[in-house]
Amino acid sequence: MARPPHPEVRIGREVPAVALAAGTLASSDLLLEPGVDAVAVPVAPAAPDDTDLQPRRGTADAAARYGIDLAELAERAGLTGAAGEAWTLLLPRPVGSAGTALPWAGLPRRLVLVGVGDGTPDDVRRAGAALARATRGLRTVLTTVGTEPGGDGGRSVRALVEGYLLAAYRVQRIGAPAGPKDAPAERLVVVGRDGAKAQAALEEAVRGATATWLVRDLANTPSSTKNPAWFADRAGELARAAGLRVEVLAERELAAQGFGGILAVGAGSASGPRLVTVTYEPAADAGRTRAAQHVVVVGKGITYDTGGLSIKPREAMVPMKTDMAGAAVALATVLGAAAAGVPHRVTAVLPLAENHVGAASYRPGDVLRMWGGRTVEVANTDAEGRLVLGDALAWADATLAPDVLLDVATLTGAASLGLGRQHAALYATDPRLTAALETAAAESGEPVWPMPLVADYADAVRSSVADLRHVPQDLKHGGGSITAALFLREFVGTRTWAHLDIAGPARAAADKHEVTEGATGYGARLLLRYLAALR
Repeated sequence: MARPPHPEVRIGREVPAVALAAGTLASSDLLLEPGVDAVAVPVAPAAPDDTDLQPRRGTADAAARYGIDLAELAERAGLTGAAGEAWTLLLPRPVGSAGTALPWAGLPRRLVLVGVGDGTPDDVRRAGAALARATRGLRTVLTTVGTEPGGDGGRSVRALVEGYLLAAYRVQRIGAPAGPKDAPAERLVVVGRDGAKAQAALEEAVRGATATWLVRDLANTPSSTKNPAWFADRAGELARAAGLRVEVLAERELAAQGFGGILAVGAGSASGPRLVTVTYEPAADAGRTRAAQHVVVVGKGITYDTGGLSIKPREAMVPMKTDMAGAAVALATVLGAAAAGVPHRVTAVLPLAENHVGAASYRPGDVLRMWGGRTVEVANTDAEGRLVLGDALAWADATLAPDVLLDVATLTGAASLGLGRQHAALYATDPRLTAALETAAAESGEPVWPMPLVADYADAVRSSVADLRHVPQDLKHGGGSITAALFLREFVGTRTWAHLDIAGPARAAADKHEVTEGATGYGARLLLRYLAALR
């Protein structure tokens, strides 16, 4: 059946420009350049024995250059200096010859006071996000936020730029013709911080934000456009543009090779499933050592999830265009690794299917033969993610020989019920891998919570009619996220493996700090940070 035409969606958009500049606000000529719309300076909460906000680098310089008592204005505005707080002062425009005497004549008319809290990377990231929202649509913003002296200068710059770029994201308006106006108009210049360390931190932040934007764009794309073939095509275009190797298996190849889980999930849809593999090979001079590893990231790619015959309620179906966020994270990770030139081989495996209702839909009670030959009893067709992941994990284990095997998935409502909307559930077979991912999570601002692979729950995935049952038969165990992870563990052999259940943090109901409403892009920066630190 022919699909109706749908508006094109642009994938792989550029983030706003960010640059570093030496000097100070007291002397910099940047303030006099045309096109500079705002100057943003940091303030911090009052000291324990004081009531006045504490200025940070550049605040006093701006007050002196503008001839304005910023401390008094901050007090009048009721600012507290908390991270994520921003207040804009719009100065009157000089009029006539008398206006040239105003101390701010010729300077940007907007001054933005930005709260930086305690100055931790998390606080500075929130400050960057607040700055982006306070200056949205402005051409160029100068700021000294994130430039406090100290040993963590690189971390502060990275956090500031991450927060700014992540909050600058806008969901695409579908159907509007593309043009110059679609390019990001904003530009941020960080004054008072330069050098190789700061530049490297800025570039890392841009790569992380670019990866997150990609995940958001893919996940926010309507499923009327985004079927498995469309996703596979976009992944191929992006990968080939980056010089990476791409392989795509369509229905015929999936059937010939025995991918029973992916085929069953996709059987009810008019849009057939795909399996996409994207591989990055580091160059010989990319710092590779004998310890270089092969990291494989498998991402759940359900381009729309009705629940199948175990159909979801209407309200639960509304956000299901984002059920392929794990596959988007895997794709963004391998592209980001290539952009960073990491010394490790990285492969993304994207099992893509649409879980729909049709005459060929798989049913509760069916027994499937997965890739590799194991059989699985189906109990709930709305637990489709673990079936496509099981196929992809077993295939990756047997054919790709990974040193580290990771999977990322919006897998269970149980994870979001237990941990809320900020933390992903982390399961791993190696405590060193757990520790490395926890560290990467803390540094990226994408938190995880380690969860147990409870041995006593293993019988929950046993079946009397097949090798495995993919959903427990009864509720005696509870721990739905745990039993899902135990099911996936059956397909990874003896590999060092970790599973990230991102069902909670992958979606947001409203903007908050660097997180945007809709698809959040959670996971891409975490995995890129993990790869950057992997030794």
